[in-house]
Amino acid sequence: MKQEIKNSLAKLKLGGTILYPTDTVWGLGCDATNEKAVSRIFEIKKRNESKSLVILVDGIEMLKKYVSDIPEKVVEILNTSERPTTIIYNHPVGLAKNVIAKDNTVAIRIVKHDFCQNIISTLGNPLVSTSANISGMPTPNSFEEIDQSILEAVDYVVNLQLEKITTIPSRIIKISDNGAIVVIRD
Repeated sequence: MKQEIKNSLAKLKLGGTILYPTDTVWGLGCDATNEKAVSRIFEIKKRNESKSLVILVDGIEMLKKYVSDIPEKVVEILNTSERPTTIIYNHPVGLAKNVIAKDNTVAIRIVKHDFCQNIISTLGNPLVSTSANISGMPTPNSFEEIDQSILEAVDYVVNLQLEKITTIPSRIIKISDNGAIVVIRD
């Protein structure tokens, strides 16, 4: 894993893109603070930049750098959830403009996957995580199902867990402006 982290970091620090395993699906990623790299992700996916992306952070401390108001209920959910949980937060700061939705929200997940945690903490910035598919096509459940055009377009393909089958999406929860929590996908 150390060599894969080193290779990925080299690309990410230069504004590159990676294809990597996450705690849910194979993801296309880049440094979530680099606007040009984020644009490249949209280009690879053939996806309109008005669509939202998920951001991965390595823990609550990193989350606090990008979200100023985290309700206690959300902290409790994050601390007790046994499955990946993505929270849609209001009014993020410090991220590339093109990862923030038109309504000034961003979807962020604290990732528990070893590779992801290591790469994020070493990089010191969150990662974009969007499924490794062309927009409108099915999400691949395994590395073998990833479209060849995506494999050729990214700057680095992480050589870990190539045989893993992933079919469990994260739970998605939105925090409304008044602090109410709404489950979008369970």
